[in-house]
Amino acid sequence: MSERQVVVVSGGSRGLGAALIRELLDEGHAVATFSRTASPFIDEQNRRRAADFMWRAVDGIDSKALGGFVREVDKQFGRIDALVNNAGILLEGLLSLTRSEDIHRVIGVNLEGPIHLTRACVKVMLRQQQGAIVTISSLNATRGHRGVAAYSATKAALDGLTRSLARELGPSHIRVNSVAPGFFESEMTRGMAEAQRQQVLRRTPLGRFGAPEDMTGAVRFLLSPAARFITGQTLVVDGGLTC
Repeated sequence: MSERQVVVVSGGSRGLGAALIRELLDEGHAVATFSRTASPFIDEQNRRRAADFMWRAVDGIDSKALGGFVREVDKQFGRIDALVNNAGILLEGLLSLTRSEDIHRVIGVNLEGPIHLTRACVKVMLRQQQGAIVTISSLNATRGHRGVAAYSATKAALDGLTRSLARELGPSHIRVNSVAPGFFESEMTRGMAEAQRQQVLRRTPLGRFGAPEDMTGAVRFLLSPAARFITGQTLVVDGGLTC
């Protein structure tokens, strides 16, 4: 990314969202984010980057709150150049044993929330006649894995959203893409049994788990002018696991 942009990143209190926000702020961009609760990272940015950083406590399944958040971003920064749909939760377990309320929650956070947030941001981008949207998908959208049926369904739906919106918004110079990460160093992968970790590494041509900067680099590329002719695509970042 080159000239200063205003970027909305959902779920920016920790993990990939926090890593991406730090890089965007370091590059001189303004960033607005939300999460259900604050974190030490959020507190640090509020202290150090108040002029370029905005955080609000928002539940990602509350469509009214999401709309209010976007209106506040537009009022504070005057525009929205890019959106990263990053917020999401993992739901594991056999579908036949999964509680209805857990299915409802994962669909709400992973699918309904991004749809409502995207709709709100698109209204601002249409006024500007430009913008870029990147949604974090998953390998589970295209590869079957036991125990993640509901989660996989939400991520596959996000890829469908990406392709449809690329068609819908292209004439207004708004690009829409998604990024599908493979196995990355995280609390989840660090909790895997060693035998399972080694199996994943053997199947990955690059021979390692991903690092946060591997994902943030892909996202920043898709947001940047270097990707100005790329839309409707899902970029797989998995070290070659699915090749």
